[in-house]
Amino acid sequence: MTDVVLFEERPAAGGKKLAVAQLNSEKSLNSLSAEMVSLLLPKLQQWQDDESVLAVFLHSAGDKAFCAGGDVVALHAGSANYGEELPDNSCAEFFEEEYRLDYLMATYKKPLVVWGTGFVMGGGLGLLCGATHRIVTDTTRMAMPEITIGLYPDVGGTYFLNRAPGKTGLFMGLTGCQINATDALYVGFADHYITADLREEVITALTEVKCERGVAGVMQHFGALSADSKPAGNLETHLDWINESCAGDDLLAIIGRIRAYEGDDKWCARAAQTLASGCPVTPYLVWEQLVRGKELSLADCFRLELTMSVNCARFGHFKEGVRALLIDKDKSPSWTPSRFEDVTAGQIEAFFVEPWASNPLADL
Repeated sequence: MTDVVLFEERPAAGGKKLAVAQLNSEKSLNSLSAEMVSLLLPKLQQWQDDESVLAVFLHSAGDKAFCAGGDVVALHAGSANYGEELPDNSCAEFFEEEYRLDYLMATYKKPLVVWGTGFVMGGGLGLLCGATHRIVTDTTRMAMPEITIGLYPDVGGTYFLNRAPGKTGLFMGLTGCQINATDALYVGFADHYITADLREEVITALTEVKCERGVAGVMQHFGALSADSKPAGNLETHLDWINESCAGDDLLAIIGRIRAYEGDDKWCARAAQTLASGCPVTPYLVWEQLVRGKELSLADCFRLELTMSVNCARFGHFKEGVRALLIDKDKSPSWTPSRFEDVTAGQIEAFFVEPWASNPLADL
């Protein structure tokens, strides 16, 4: 049976080691599974405590995806249909451990390089965004497309979407729009752009540095070599339209303005269509998580998200969204409620009520 995460320690300069982890589920586009999390979390903790490890490099098998999101097909089995009870505790356990991993990476005590090539979506962004050196490439295709499955941008999205320029964080959460490397740099999700073909050269160069400060030098060197191939972005180009569409405190008006787009720009049109066909509850969750999370610490954001995610698994929207998109693949979800206009404040408030006496992430 193939290991879903591969680990190695390469000899480095000065008697140190470069620790390398590779997501190894190419067929699933390296979707983040419970098994992956259970392997990564203790190994990263071990490497953090190992004085002989100079830096950690996390990448993925294949060229198509670093990580295309969490393994939502597996989570589907542990979530509930509308009006039913959760069949088990598997969803809560997965989200708790995933967020612990994301938080560890975001607070890591030594250089942590994440190579975000290909698809970097949902749970993949959780792995990327907290690293000390976040690399995007010419093939990077990034998104938080949870509106298509009745979820919301978790894995720290409450924290990093709130820090994106203008209204881009809200817009990304509402529309699930796809962005590239240039966009990722613009909104602060990445630090360096390096072409995908240079990965092995970057890893080799990291084994030659003698101190932690040298890691940044490697990234700057290869970033300079790659600078001329950086793609044209979309978020900054469309910033005026995004800010105008997302202005004000009336969410239904914002939804209406985005959906009303009638121009010939394919990127804008796709964003508008994704919102229009998405789960009616998700925009309200996005809005509320950003409002409530604006002044929260990263740890508090993860505690908030754990509550929201477990409730998403409980209330039926997530189960129906995954069914329609990835299980039956009929792409015809029967949302309840079925229209943005029919969502009530009480329905949204229920997602923020903790379903336990003490939040499992209280120790972060």
